Amino acid sequence: MEIWLYSAIAILVFCMAAHRLYARGIAVSKSVAAVLFVFRPGKNADRVTLNSCTGWGRHRGRFRESRIYEFTFTARLSSGHAEAVLLDRAKQPLLTLDSQNPAGTIKLEGGNRYYLHWNFANASGTCGLRWECARVPNA
Repeated sequence: MEIWLYSAIAILVFCMAAHRLYARGIAVSKSVAAVLFVFRPGKNADRVTLNSCTGWGRHRGRFRESRIYEFTFTARLSSGHAEAVLLDRAKQPLLTLDSQNPAGTIKLEGGNRYYLHWNFANASGTCGLRWECARVPNA
C-alpha cells in the first residue's frame, strides 16, 4: 500500500479517538498560562490543582439522566479567583459557582449536551466541583 494511505488511516484513527474521549467528558479543552495545572475530571466530580493559573478549561458534562442535580463548589486558594460554570449546548451559562456562591441546584435533561467550564484568574491552590442527584423529600 501507499505511504499516504497509511498516514491517512492513522490520522483518521487519531481524530476518532480524540472525538470519542471529548464526547465522553474525558478529554479537556483548555487555554491556560500556569506554573502548574492539573485537571482531573471525574464521573461525579472535577478536581483542579493549580499554581499561578490564568485561563480556562472546559469538558463535556456527564449527565445521562433527566434529574435535578445539586452542585457544590469548593476552593482552597491562597491567591486569585476560580469559578465553575455549567453551560448548555449553545454554551450559554446555566449556573455559575465560586467562593461567594458555592452551591446550586438545577434540573438537567438527559438527552441534552452540557459543558463544565472553569475560569481562573491568577489562582493558586485547589478547587473542586461535585454534583449529585438531589434528594426529593417523601410526598
